[in-house]
Amino acid sequence: MDIGFSTKKYLKEQKKAIEERVSKFDRLYLEFGGKLLDDFHASRVLPGYDPNAKLDLLKSLKKDLEMIFCVSAKQLSGGKINGNWGVGYDLATTRSLSILKENGLNVSAVVINRFEGEIEAVRFKKKMERSGYKVYLRGEIDAYPNNIDNILSKKGFGKDEHIESDKKLIVVWGAGPGSGKLSTCLGQIYLDSKKGVESGYAKFETFPVWDLALNHPVNVAYEASTADLGDYNLVDIFHKKAYGKISINYNRDVGSFPIIKKIFSKMLPSGNFGRKYKSPTDMGVNHISSGIINDRVCRLGAKKDIVMYWYRYNQEYGEGLVDGDVFLRMKKIMKKVEVDKDYLVSTEEARRARKELIKNGGGEGGVSCGASIELMDGRIVYGKNSKLLYAESAVVLNAIKTMAKIPDGYKLVSKSVIAQIGMLKKRIGSQSTSLEVNETLLALAVSARDNPLANKAIKYLKDLSGCYIHTTHKPSVADEKLFRKLGMWLTTDGIVEKVSKNPVK
Repeated sequence: MDIGFSTKKYLKEQKKAIEERVSKFDRLYLEFGGKLLDDFHASRVLPGYDPNAKLDLLKSLKKDLEMIFCVSAKQLSGGKINGNWGVGYDLATTRSLSILKENGLNVSAVVINRFEGEIEAVRFKKKMERSGYKVYLRGEIDAYPNNIDNILSKKGFGKDEHIESDKKLIVVWGAGPGSGKLSTCLGQIYLDSKKGVESGYAKFETFPVWDLALNHPVNVAYEASTADLGDYNLVDIFHKKAYGKISINYNRDVGSFPIIKKIFSKMLPSGNFGRKYKSPTDMGVNHISSGIINDRVCRLGAKKDIVMYWYRYNQEYGEGLVDGDVFLRMKKIMKKVEVDKDYLVSTEEARRARKELIKNGGGEGGVSCGASIELMDGRIVYGKNSKLLYAESAVVLNAIKTMAKIPDGYKLVSKSVIAQIGMLKKRIGSQSTSLEVNETLLALAVSARDNPLANKAIKYLKDLSGCYIHTTHKPSVADEKLFRKLGMWLTTDGIVEKVSKNPVK
């Protein structure tokens, strides 16, 4: 794989920038936007970026650090799904807290924001408390964030319980966008000020990259990743006015800056905020561009990521999770970088495989499905459905055979092993005897006991990480989860065909 980004170089510069910002305040609340764990969006648009680079960053700062974790009661009650892990925000929060604890990062509080008595939030609070976390409920504030007098009163932040800390750096992170991270930071700074502590605020947001061009594919990829939220990039007008320099930010931060500045000016009469921060860009501590070592590679990675989001939204639209206006935004986004839904080479090959099946009379049960994987070195492999294997199972076997340089005609898994598993599926009530990917890999593991080439092929599974896979049909939920575990990026046409006897999902 061509590398476009140096994680080591980036972490060195990013740590230095945060430590410098911490030194300017009695205490710094650092709002962590985006994904702290498993930031696969960043790893796709910046090939070479470690998805857990930010976790390593915080571990290097943990001596002076505490964390507050936020989740919205509205997201808990609405069943919001975490796109990275494919689970609800309750499970995403539990998983995140567990990983942070394993890495020695202290979470001093879990804050449930926008609470109005939601049953799901009450249940979640009990769960967190029984796991040993201190939980704070914070309700809606009338006319937030515009009625500053109300916000900075006993009816606003004043009604909240103060989260005590003796650390210099408080990282505020959440289950996703809209979890209330900013209001939590502002509320804590307000309550600190009542105790004579003049705290500061900064924002850690990986994207958009302030010192890349507005329509650089890496920045446009951020718009694609938040097209369901309606976010868009723009020139930071405050930064341009203050310094005469072009800096890129996004609509919500630029729009909220005047209000945040007013809130700080009332909370902190010393005027420190106004002197230090003249623009949203000033509030940030983003040094991601310091790690870019090959712009061409990053541009290519970003374009692929944009197309992947088009397919993701297409799938979510069919499930009723997003509306049609998302596609209008995506159409404009894709036009900026001159790509379309057929940009990924894996899509064409998967469709060709399907057409080949149809031309030859159709696949098993009248279903014709194709799948294709673009390997990290640019080679393309494909697979088709059969009585024994689903198309995606076939293409995964073909991919590891290709990487292991095993002859095309060699069978890694014997037909008898596949047939035995298929018979078992039938006995327990499965409509299809074809093997899904997880079942295929189990069959491969069994075969590896006596088959040295199967054992060799298994070692190449790790090299599927970062590969794009396209299917003409909608894969099973189990296979989607497995692709995520393997680090593969799925795009699908989502075709659902009428079947007669051996349906392929």
